[in-house]
Amino acid sequence: MAVTLKEVAALAGVSRSAVSRCFTEGASVSPATRAKINKAADQLGYRPNALASSLTTGRTKLIGLVSNNFHNPIFLQVFDLFTRGLQERGLRPLLVNLSDENEPAASVRLLQQYSVDAVIVASSTLPVSFAEAFHAEGVPVVHAFGRHADNPKVNVVGIDNKEAGRMAARELIRRGYNKISMLAGPESATSTQDRLFGFLDAVKGMRDLEVSTSFATAYSYDAGWEEMNRLLQSKDVAQAYFCGDDVLSIGALAAVQNAGLSVPEDIGLIGLNDMEMARWNNINLTTIRQPIPEVVSISLDMVTSILKDGTGPTKAHLLPCEFIERGTLRAL
Repeated sequence: MAVTLKEVAALAGVSRSAVSRCFTEGASVSPATRAKINKAADQLGYRPNALASSLTTGRTKLIGLVSNNFHNPIFLQVFDLFTRGLQERGLRPLLVNLSDENEPAASVRLLQQYSVDAVIVASSTLPVSFAEAFHAEGVPVVHAFGRHADNPKVNVVGIDNKEAGRMAARELIRRGYNKISMLAGPESATSTQDRLFGFLDAVKGMRDLEVSTSFATAYSYDAGWEEMNRLLQSKDVAQAYFCGDDVLSIGALAAVQNAGLSVPEDIGLIGLNDMEMARWNNINLTTIRQPIPEVVSISLDMVTSILKDGTGPTKAHLLPCEFIERGTLRAL
């Protein structure tokens, strides 16, 4: 049987309300009384019930962690950083899978049923309307890896995806490629739209440069493999591709090698994210690094600040990317 608050109070020689206050964040208890209660609790092996405590404080400390791309290995790192960071702050992550979800209303209802204190939308593909739906219902929200806006309706932390697209195009041009392409992610994703905008913006008006685009069905290995296979079979193959995401690049790399071609000798590839696999020797992917730990850290700081001080003016944090030279593009 679980040790009860009443038993702790009896052993410590204090009232049950004193024990309750001792284990309620922010409640007033004298140091001497707190010491007696902690000693009795340790002796009995008492652990306060977090759910019962939430009834007293009105705070569950549950933070909804919402995402929709569970096929992309980069989110293993994202979820690891978010869950550990929340737990270190005394908060409890509630992970919600929104794969194939198109309407935010059902997601809002689900998280309201659990009385979450706040929500982190961790996705570069979910539309802005998902985060805005939580905000409209009075749920504090931060959109990590979201679409940048100068005057956002919700708090957002992410990279300049347009500039990342420009960076990729400039690198391909610097290396002498004159037939380049973007093998992008799903066309509906805001990250795809912005990266493609930047890519095309960087090559605008350039003569003697052939540019094309295509879209994968998802940010996944299989989607990268399938789209590159289709391009290879069409015989209209570019000299180099900006794949818009590391996992797409790795799928494309496998398809190129399976066709008996070499990277970067026959086809060059550049990704985006700098996921752990990109550094593996058998992949060695040239890529653009997204500062994932910084995005997560700032998002967590924003959530804890909201819970402590209440919601204030919405903010947009825009973080820079970095080009990472490896072995899938021809040398300068």
